[in-house]
Amino acid sequence: MDAHLKALADISLALTSAEAFLDEAANFNAREDLDRAAEGLAALREQWPQMSAAERTVVGRTAGPLRDRLDAARARLPRLSALTVVAPEPGEEEDDDDPLGSGGPLPPSPDPPAAA
Repeated sequence: MDAHLKALADISLALTSAEAFLDEAANFNAREDLDRAAEGLAALREQWPQMSAAERTVVGRTAGPLRDRLDAARARLPRLSALTVVAPEPGEEEDDDDPLGSGGPLPPSPDPPAAA
């Protein structure tokens, strides 16, 4: 029973930490803590068949609200999106060969005045 109570406490601490990170918009850290909490709940779910009736009562009553907190915290996370690669805007990319960065050939220079 002690191991299950410790696991429930660890899950609760991870959720509390994740909720604090979400309040600060530290989404990467929040994701890590939410993943840790989800892993803890999954481990308890795997141990469920071996638990006694008394252990199931305690774990079941505690794990339900923890699952609700996990789901609510995950709903607060912004969705991940992939960045797309687009063509650069004209003039955005400079040519290394062109010291002026104009992207084209230099205009011809005017002819020098004829000597009189």
